[in-house]
Amino acid sequence: MTHAGPGAAVERLVEVVDLLRRHCPWTAALDHVSLLEYLVEETYELYEAVDDVARAQARSPAVPAGLRDELRGELGDVLFQVVLHAQLQAEEGAFGFAEVAGGLTAKLVRRNPHVFAPDGSLRDSFPATVDEIVATWQSVKQQERPARTSPFDGIPRHLPALALAAKTLRRAGEPVGTGDREPAGTGGSATEEELGRELLGLTRRALAAGIDPERALRRAVLDYQRDAARGP
Repeated sequence: MTHAGPGAAVERLVEVVDLLRRHCPWTAALDHVSLLEYLVEETYELYEAVDDVARAQARSPAVPAGLRDELRGELGDVLFQVVLHAQLQAEEGAFGFAEVAGGLTAKLVRRNPHVFAPDGSLRDSFPATVDEIVATWQSVKQQERPARTSPFDGIPRHLPALALAAKTLRRAGEPVGTGDREPAGTGGSATEEELGRELLGLTRRALAAGIDPERALRRAVLDYQRDAARGP
């Protein structure tokens, strides 16, 4: 299957959003703050759609067309949020979608020198290992933001507690599994299904004890970050 380039479609999308901002009272009333609720909601819906496709692919290579349609639609909804936020900045004379896309492209080129030369051209060969790629990515990130001195700098505090915990442990250099079976908290290995049941059980225990499991985990993660930043 061949796909047309995104150029004309993206230009039309940006044009439509601009026209909506000018002529649709509901869209015109939106601002960055009022859009945040929609951004979070649409992101979770996209997460669900991606996971639905992944689960279907694990069962059979033939993913139902309806699931792919849902994924395409949710991708569009998140893209709409990005274009809207960029349009708000364009109206303030700051930057527009072109600058957002251009900045992202430049960053991807800069952080992947194993693929691209500094001028953005493709290299003749790609000999880097995965470990080298990750190390280079982290090194370039640090050069871009030298003010960040803690490995936890830049982790969004508003992440759900479990996502915050996972991101924190990865940044701290905790061992991360590479397959379907990852280290379990009690030693040995466990499948995703088994770990899911354990997490559900912990949630049940928290509720039975009158404890908010989200708050409990978030506080534990923040304590971990504080103690790790202090060092031994």
